[in-house]
Amino acid sequence: MAKNTMRALGIDVGGSGVKGAVVNVRTGKLVSERFRLPTPSPPTTKALSRTVCRVVEHFAWKGPIGCGMPGPFIDGRLVTAVNLHTSWVGAKAEEIFSKACGRKVSVINDADAAGLAAMRFGAGRGKRGVVVLLTLGTGIGSAVFLDGKLLPNTEFGQMELRGKPAERRAAARVRKEKDLTWEEWGERLNEYVSALERLIWPDLIILGGGVSRKASRFIPLIKTRAPVVAALLMNEAGIIGAALASSRTVSS
Repeated sequence: MAKNTMRALGIDVGGSGVKGAVVNVRTGKLVSERFRLPTPSPPTTKALSRTVCRVVEHFAWKGPIGCGMPGPFIDGRLVTAVNLHTSWVGAKAEEIFSKACGRKVSVINDADAAGLAAMRFGAGRGKRGVVVLLTLGTGIGSAVFLDGKLLPNTEFGQMELRGKPAERRAAARVRKEKDLTWEEWGERLNEYVSALERLIWPDLIILGGGVSRKASRFIPLIKTRAPVVAALLMNEAGIIGAALASSRTVSS
C-alpha cells in the first residue's frame, strides 16, 4: 500500500465534542494530535456539518475522510436522531457532509466505528464468537460482531430498562449528572449489561468510551457470564474506526 493511502482522517461526532485526527489505517495509530471542537447546540444538519468541515479544514486534509455519528443508517439515511437534532431524521449524512466540505466524507454509526477499531487493533482483536462493544458516554452505543463480522446499526442503548431507554439510566453522563458514586453507577451498569446479556448471550463484552480509562472503578462490579473487559483504545476508538471505514482496509 502506498504511503499516501495508508492514512485517513477520522472524525468522531459525540454529544459534547467533535474530535478528529489523522490515522495510520495499517497500524491504528494516530499520526497527528487530536483536534476537538464543541458539538454545536442544537446540532442541526447545518451547524454540525459546519463543525465537521472545520475539523477537516484544521488538518488541510485532501485524502480519505471517515466520520462516525450517533444513529442507525439505512440506505445512507439516518433513521433516528436520539442524540442529535430532529433535522437529521431521514437525512443523507454522507451527502450533507460531502457537499459542505467539498470532498467525499464516508459516514458510519459511531459505535460501529469504535467496534471496528476494537476488533482490528484493540480488545476484540482475534476474538471469535459474539463480541459486543458498548460505548459509555453521553448515551450508550453498541456494536455487535460475529466471528469478526459487524452486524451494523444495533441500538442497545435504547433497550428499555425500568420503563426508560437504558442510556438514560446507565450512560456515563448519568453518573455525573446525578452525582452517583462509582458503586451506585456500577450497579446501574451491571443491571443494564446483565439484561443485555440475557438477550444475545455474547462471548465477550467490551466497555469503551472515555470512562474506560477508569475501568478498575466499575468493571469489577459487573457480574455476567461473559468476560467483561475495558476497551484498549479508549476515547480514540471512534476516530480510528471512522478512518478505517473510509478506507479499503476495513474488508482487507
